[in-house]
Amino acid sequence: MATKHYLSFLQETMIRRWDCLALQDLDGVNKYTYAELAAAIKRLHITWQELGIKEGDKIALCGRNCANWGLLFLAAESYKAVVVSILPDFTAEGIYSLVDHSEAILLYVGPNVKKKIDPKMMKGLKATIFMDDMTIVESDAATQKAFDGVEAAFVKAYPDGVKKEDIQLPTDNLDELAVINYTSGSTGNPKGVMLTHLNLSGNVEFACQRIPHKPGDAVLSMLPIAHMFGLMFEFLYQVCDGAETYFLTQAPTPTVLMKAFAQVKPFMILTVPLVIEKIVKKGVLPKISSPMMKVLWKTPGVNRIIRGKVKEGLDKTFGGKLRYLIIGGAALNGEVEQVLHDIKYQYCVGYGMTECAPLISYEDWWAYKFHSCGKDLPQCSVRIDSEDPTSKDGEIQVKGINVMKGYYKNEEATKAVFTEDGWMRTGDLGVLDKEGNIYIHGRSKNMILGPSGQNIYPEELEDKLNSMPCVVESIVVDRDHKLVGLVFPDTSSEGKKLLGTKSLTQLMEENRVAVNKDLPNYSQISSIELVASEFEKTPKRSIKRYLYK
Repeated sequence: MATKHYLSFLQETMIRRWDCLALQDLDGVNKYTYAELAAAIKRLHITWQELGIKEGDKIALCGRNCANWGLLFLAAESYKAVVVSILPDFTAEGIYSLVDHSEAILLYVGPNVKKKIDPKMMKGLKATIFMDDMTIVESDAATQKAFDGVEAAFVKAYPDGVKKEDIQLPTDNLDELAVINYTSGSTGNPKGVMLTHLNLSGNVEFACQRIPHKPGDAVLSMLPIAHMFGLMFEFLYQVCDGAETYFLTQAPTPTVLMKAFAQVKPFMILTVPLVIEKIVKKGVLPKISSPMMKVLWKTPGVNRIIRGKVKEGLDKTFGGKLRYLIIGGAALNGEVEQVLHDIKYQYCVGYGMTECAPLISYEDWWAYKFHSCGKDLPQCSVRIDSEDPTSKDGEIQVKGINVMKGYYKNEEATKAVFTEDGWMRTGDLGVLDKEGNIYIHGRSKNMILGPSGQNIYPEELEDKLNSMPCVVESIVVDRDHKLVGLVFPDTSSEGKKLLGTKSLTQLMEENRVAVNKDLPNYSQISSIELVASEFEKTPKRSIKRYLYK
């Protein structure tokens, strides 16, 4: 299928929404209309010309979500440079390693990264620049001199300012490298996902056609923008189709998020399951868990009123204008999804990965099938490596214009991730129903082999455990062929109410027995151990399973 370049969408939108808000930091540091965004992009292009940056050179971005991160991304992409996106959570040594591995020439950093790195540790850089105000942190004398000449060069090129007719963004490079996105900060053998302009365009085109914006639509950028889920669906598609994008420049605590939702009133929220689970478990489940409410929840007529009130409460929590709640990154807890399903909430669960820029499957909430993660995009195809894809789990494999070129300077990993006939292995296990809906049942690398060769997916057991009283989150591990549940308990005031006169140890044993009632013998949990703190997470809020044995 013919694919429209995402920069074509952006160019048309810039001209159409010239005086409308494009990007803004919620803390008020930086703000751009589409006209101001166009001028700032031109200024950066002149800056890079003065610095001798060429097409194909690597420009690394390592900082918190902010308007200038978005500006730098668009400027680099329209300059035909390659963006190297690095999560600011990585250690200083990890950042040094990835900047060197990517061969980046410029590094733009946010405030936290600026504090922890030493620019002299990265020998290939022309300059390290503070992205908040575009001032130089470290450079040689020649680079500083070139930098000082930017303002005069900009005035000479645009004496009357940047006008609509000056906006001519390049669209002849669909097959060329656009982004190197690092999925880890390892100093050993990092995986830099190579995404082309075609990969990005496939996702942007799908989103613009499937979920077009209305005038005044706003979105909150709160997922890490250096991660593809946040980059694509909380920024790139939004700005390319005319939304107002607000950047959450601080940690997304529940208090911060509630205030931000009330201020921005987003039409769409994209999030990981953990955020939604916390909101529903703390704000909804306690209100509907009494014996009487459980009966009323299922009583025809009355349940419609009760469920309607719950939905109104969630709508208010999310700012009052929400039309789409899109969840991805991991499986959604079954009890939480059941509540969303019961109240007919406007949610769906999508599926994707960095290597697909990132979307693989999606379905509009009004057609979304319970417990699935939608159907594959028109831009790609999905197959299940199984003798019976509709009933027997197999690896989910993908092919299409959204699939990456490979891993940067890592031929071994690239070769391993593709089949001989060109399909990309996702490492996820699942099935497809007859309508094409995808159901994910676990990660192949997490699968535990049962005593008689049975496949045990710990995610399914954890979903059951996470629905038990006083369980915040859990991991199931294999110890000497016995399944052990590691549980971080709820010790808040709400948790203590659920506990009553019982000890945590007693309650967890009751939870274990209750969970095992619905499980076959080979996947029974043998014991539960309590952990003192939350499990360590990746930047996209997935538990680092490898740390727990």
